[in-house]
Amino acid sequence: MSAEIAERAARHGRLAIDTEFVSERRYQALLCLAQVAVPDPEAEDGVRTEVLDPLDGVDPAPLAAALADPGVEVVMHAGRQDVAILRRSWRTQVRNVFDTQVAAGFLGFGNQESYESLVRKVLSVRLPGAEGFTRWDRRPLSQQQLGYARDDARMLLALGDALETRLAERGRLEWAREECRVLEEASDERDPERVYERLPRLSRLGPLPRAVARELVDWREQTARSMDRPAGFVLPDQALVEIARRLPDSQEELEHVRALPPQTLHRRGDRILQVVDKERRREPPPAPPEPRYRDPRDAPLIALAQAVVRHRSQESGVAAELIATQAELAALVAARRRGEDSGELRVTSGWRRELVGQELIELLAGERILLVREGRLQVSDA
Repeated sequence: MSAEIAERAARHGRLAIDTEFVSERRYQALLCLAQVAVPDPEAEDGVRTEVLDPLDGVDPAPLAAALADPGVEVVMHAGRQDVAILRRSWRTQVRNVFDTQVAAGFLGFGNQESYESLVRKVLSVRLPGAEGFTRWDRRPLSQQQLGYARDDARMLLALGDALETRLAERGRLEWAREECRVLEEASDERDPERVYERLPRLSRLGPLPRAVARELVDWREQTARSMDRPAGFVLPDQALVEIARRLPDSQEELEHVRALPPQTLHRRGDRILQVVDKERRREPPPAPPEPRYRDPRDAPLIALAQAVVRHRSQESGVAAELIATQAELAALVAARRRGEDSGELRVTSGWRRELVGQELIELLAGERILLVREGRLQVSDA
């Protein structure tokens, strides 16, 4: 079945895909179903929809190749996690993504518009629900679950067609495609270095405790992966940092660490003490970088930049959250204050530069001014 679906996708240059997965109580999400729709002129509605079961021995290789084929448009909805799971589980790339939720943000819909809501508003079709949070990893699946899964992919091709037509009419199709390309690199692989850098109160630790914390992160990730359990199940962040701070050298001292799960203490206490003892003899990692200072005088300029973004959002129908976050505008203001090149920032690159980025640069350079005329905001030359 996978090979036939892949062949149709290659022939017509399009496929739609959605997944069902279970992430609770696991180290990484388990792919449980893949719902795929491809054009089929012989089908009643011109679309063939199939539900593939990765837990039932389906060979993903043909479909994985179709997902990696840049000549096949892959239609998804809110597909970041789907892409990440498919890349890891099927060992493939996902190219030429068209995400209907991303596309909707360029057409005056909410930035987080749900699939059911978008199908209803764009296609005037109501989809049944109520199975999204069932146990997709249990077999056999019910007819209700399979029907729900099919519905998640059944309308995706039609929804993608309708949104692409609207985007093309408004000259924004390439904007949406540019934004969708970012999703192709989505990943759910855990990087121990980034996990370490995000530990709470890390900056308060001295050199040796930092070295212990870094090694504990590595040990925790390896243990959690082998158990297929969340990292926090093995050792919560708060307990990890407290162990690093206290540097216990006995089981008795380890027992005084708050938030340390009893099962970890009893089953892995000796291993934790070995990690602590081992790191006492190693060169500690460098101190984490200090957070960049934000000049309080930037606040009014950030507010002005936000006003311009919201103005262009209302005018264009592109969701403000899609254009720029407050943190991104703060980074732009700070870069301009320091005289740094701001051209590499997201808000001043690609379609964002065309919509508002260049205007923001000119505003912060004093080349633009904001006016209120007849109760409406206007951006004019200085």
